[in-house]
Amino acid sequence: MTAPSAKETLELAKNLIARRSVTPDDAGCQALIASRLAAAGFTCENIRCGDVSNLWARRGSAHPLLCFAGHTDVVPPGPLDQWQSDPFLPTIRDGRLYGRGAADMKSSIASFVTATEAFVRERPGHSGSIAFLITSDEEGPSVDGTARVVDRLKARGESIDYCVVGEPSSVDALGDSIKNGRRGSLSGRLTVRGVQGHIAYPHLARNPIHLVTPALAELVATRWDEGDEHFPPTSWQVSNIHGGTGATNIIPASIQIDFNFRFCAISNEQSLRQRLEEILRRHELHYELQWSLSGLPFVTRSGKLVEAVKRAVLEHTGRTPALSTAGGTSDGRFITQICPEIVELGPVNATIHKLNENIELAAFEQLPAIYLDVLRAILP
Repeated sequence: MTAPSAKETLELAKNLIARRSVTPDDAGCQALIASRLAAAGFTCENIRCGDVSNLWARRGSAHPLLCFAGHTDVVPPGPLDQWQSDPFLPTIRDGRLYGRGAADMKSSIASFVTATEAFVRERPGHSGSIAFLITSDEEGPSVDGTARVVDRLKARGESIDYCVVGEPSSVDALGDSIKNGRRGSLSGRLTVRGVQGHIAYPHLARNPIHLVTPALAELVATRWDEGDEHFPPTSWQVSNIHGGTGATNIIPASIQIDFNFRFCAISNEQSLRQRLEEILRRHELHYELQWSLSGLPFVTRSGKLVEAVKRAVLEHTGRTPALSTAGGTSDGRFITQICPEIVELGPVNATIHKLNENIELAAFEQLPAIYLDVLRAILP
């Protein structure tokens, strides 16, 4: 059997990190990936949507179809003078590779590629198909990225049977945790109206900050659901409050509150909206609401993909991964429309989006080997 080269995976990861692909700029990452996949027999399709680059690459036409999904865009590096080395000059130090995107998630993409190349060399006539779905819009609005590709695939009648997303799912050590689902995300902007006036004459005004405070306290204290075996209870959090004119002697006319539900499958968009508005009406508030649903909850129960990933992780790390649906959203929320089984497996997430983002060099031995074993299990 042909094992992926850790050295080759590391060099590809460094090549990707060196490209300043701050969202939504791809900076040539996908062209590099596509050139390697084309050499391995993939048909590569560039799907450009506005400023966003998307790559759909496929080898084979039969099912089952195993897809590797990820993103080439990264978040801005932040203050450059607080990095120990240039974030776009991949640097090895103390057994780790440093650079923006090292953990989130260019090392995963490099591992996808070298694992797939090794698999194709080993089994050029493999069953089923392999695909790559790569976007440069995961760290941004996530409008013109994976969601657009999924829409196009749906329109063509294409579906995916199994999907491995390379998001950094590990907590303390590679493979200690994998994501088999994600909570839904429902955001809202609440505007409560009052009557502006002089702060010394409150009887001539209605202070919306005072009016909304009891309702906020009730919303914070509300138990929205109890969660289930896959998800923790739904949470409601305020992210921003804007009120006042800037002057200290004016009662404002309105207050604006941004909030978010992270919800499990027991609740749904309609029930959460209805319960929240019942509370607002009970407090007799004059209000307006704007809603934005960015993802529905999804979960992959134990099955062929979950078991294949768990076996591969155990084989190459000695760890039995915990299944988790915690954390934020991922592009799995779009892929679930055309794929019943999705697992996220990637590096340790301790430094993602931080200064001096890094990944341990040992991951370049383990991660490609894990992905290769998953290919072997799904596409014998």
